[in-house]
Amino acid sequence: MDQKTPLYDCHEALGGKIVPFGGFLLPVQYPTGIIAEHMAVRQHAGLFDVSHMGEALLEGPDALDNLNRILTNRFDSLAVGGCRYAIMLYPDGGCVDDLIVYRMGEQKFFLVLNASNTEKDVAWLKEHLSGDVAFTNLSSQTAQIALQGPDAKEILSRYADESAFPTKYYSFVEHLTVAGVDCLCSRTGYTGEFGYELYMKPEQAGTVYKALIEGGAVPCGLGARDTLRLEAAMPLYGHEISETIDPLTAGLSFAVKLDKPFIGRDALVEKGEPAMARVGLHVVGRGIVREHMTLFSGEREVGFTTSGTMCPFVNCCCAMAYLPKELSEIGTKVEADVRGRRVPCEVVALPFYSKTKK
Repeated sequence: MDQKTPLYDCHEALGGKIVPFGGFLLPVQYPTGIIAEHMAVRQHAGLFDVSHMGEALLEGPDALDNLNRILTNRFDSLAVGGCRYAIMLYPDGGCVDDLIVYRMGEQKFFLVLNASNTEKDVAWLKEHLSGDVAFTNLSSQTAQIALQGPDAKEILSRYADESAFPTKYYSFVEHLTVAGVDCLCSRTGYTGEFGYELYMKPEQAGTVYKALIEGGAVPCGLGARDTLRLEAAMPLYGHEISETIDPLTAGLSFAVKLDKPFIGRDALVEKGEPAMARVGLHVVGRGIVREHMTLFSGEREVGFTTSGTMCPFVNCCCAMAYLPKELSEIGTKVEADVRGRRVPCEVVALPFYSKTKK
């Protein structure tokens, strides 16, 4: 049975359209609609319930060694108060999941896991831990709210001390009082926009959520979360990365340190230079290109899409896809098979949107 997040009653009261997602009941949109929510994040500030995400704590003298061995990135240089993106791999180089690691202390790390993968991730981590290290699954004890958009700082400062905010991207403060509630606050997000993610006890989430809405944040659902991350070309597990799509093919080499040993490293080295590349597509013909659509160059099947929809801010139908390296150059023309009809597309630079392009 799907679970309710601590904010379920808030979503119902606000008229959210509730759908099952990753084992939870969450709003896909509110009465104003996905486009309005998307634009609110790009131009003002939106508020997301991301309490379905998983959280865990890894601590002990061997915590760092375990992270370096299990994850693709390196954590020796991660300062206390810093966050770092990484990927867990199977021995064959396929992805177990991607996640973010927060360093709370020299021997203490907070992990944020993808919602639908939390159970799998926890099992994988426990199976591969060794030495003097303790693992605690905090998912049921943690609620998460994301405040995203250019007005996020102004809104948050109405309920918290601005001088205590995390200032650098991918940094955090472990304790920030927001509307009277003790929160972990990080300068992170999944929208391509300026913003914060707040973690607190489940029973206190409603207080923070309601305060931030009163302060001007627009409640947003899963629909806008997906269009925003697609517009910003952020990968989603099961789409741009998966058990069969490795992180180097996905263009995530910045988070893969091949100069250290980790699970799956040897398989990546053995594969060598990826034959395929993740690309951006603009649909130049009529139609909406979505995920899992076959791509053609002439009559030759050459690749496939992983995510796609109409992106409101750039006002264009966009898709991410995989094409052979020789067809990944900007300006390359391909066609997507949309229910038996060929729709022309053109390879463009990723991301489709960034704050600097605004």
